[in-house]
Amino acid sequence: MSKTNLSIVTITLSNGGAERVISLLLKKLVKDFNVTLVLFYDVVDYYIPPEVNKIVLLDRQHQSSSILVKVKDMFSLISRYGRTLKNEDIDISMSFLTLPNIINSIMSMRYKKVKTIISERCYPSLMYKYNKFSMFLVKIAFPLFYNRNDMLFSNSVHINKDLKDNFGVKLPMHVVYNPIEMDDKMKDPTTIETSDHFNIINVGTLYAPKNQKLLLETIAHLNDESFRLTLLGQGPGEKDLKDYATQSGIMKFVDFKGRVTNVKDHLLENDCFVLSSNNEGFPNVLLEAMSAGLPAISTNCMSGPLELLNENEPIDIEAGQFTKAKYGLMINVGDLEGLSQALIYYKNHPEVRSHYSKMSYQRAKHYDLPNIYKQVQELIIS
Repeated sequence: MSKTNLSIVTITLSNGGAERVISLLLKKLVKDFNVTLVLFYDVVDYYIPPEVNKIVLLDRQHQSSSILVKVKDMFSLISRYGRTLKNEDIDISMSFLTLPNIINSIMSMRYKKVKTIISERCYPSLMYKYNKFSMFLVKIAFPLFYNRNDMLFSNSVHINKDLKDNFGVKLPMHVVYNPIEMDDKMKDPTTIETSDHFNIINVGTLYAPKNQKLLLETIAHLNDESFRLTLLGQGPGEKDLKDYATQSGIMKFVDFKGRVTNVKDHLLENDCFVLSSNNEGFPNVLLEAMSAGLPAISTNCMSGPLELLNENEPIDIEAGQFTKAKYGLMINVGDLEGLSQALIYYKNHPEVRSHYSKMSYQRAKHYDLPNIYKQVQELIIS
């Protein structure tokens, strides 16, 4: 029996959350489909199985900042992706991220026999909140284009609700959470105990939405040399963060590791993971920390943390305090005092960290790649 021809279209396969999800899914998809991976630009940081047919639409690596070039690129991408669908005899076209989703929507109008599935990966009301022009554009584009597809899936019930309530998206919508590859490398809950130093880690792009500044301010506020912070990642906010750490006198307690490949090894060396984000689509790094059995603290930001740490059951968190959720501690967004209290609590209660270490690992199993892939496969063939 011949396999269905499936295309996955996105901007790049660079180091990012959606890109990581695509890479993981490709490992399973190639067993059931003839897969063509279509990239706008030839940037690949993640693994692509050899069975995948990779096609790059533009002959340069990065998007231009010129408006005229962007418009020209848009027309080129539409034309070239249309030819790809025809040449590869694609039956199902799946896209990730906004611009690929819009182009996929245009394909749905041109190629009626092609099933189109789009995937939104961010919480739009927060993603575009501070750019009025971008918000204006997506308010028009989402209902105009997205509703032309066969279905949409995101990685959060909150994203789907936002799309429906605030952006006029009415097509069938589903939730498929991000997958993770589980292994036996995890923190041993029985070895968790009080020590002289309490080691905290955060992983992510160093820029304002991830709010690593909150972590630095908390270290300064605690004024306790037993707390040590490791930051993994690079980004446009790195210099400002380092300047703050220097000026506040905490640089000796903060380790800027930069970009690393062995993230899990670094996670296992620490006592606690903190997600300090102001907003998320779905926090892969929080899930990865949980899969390592690392006790977590997270802001209750949109979207993802509440779904991961409390099975999406609403919680009330008093200002300056934290709440013990089912699978970790939660604080309000940007709450320095709340984070301070949560860190002190974890440091002074190793038995609580041991409990959440076990619970984190058990929770992460729900997102193991085989489980999530079954859901994706069902959407594709439905």
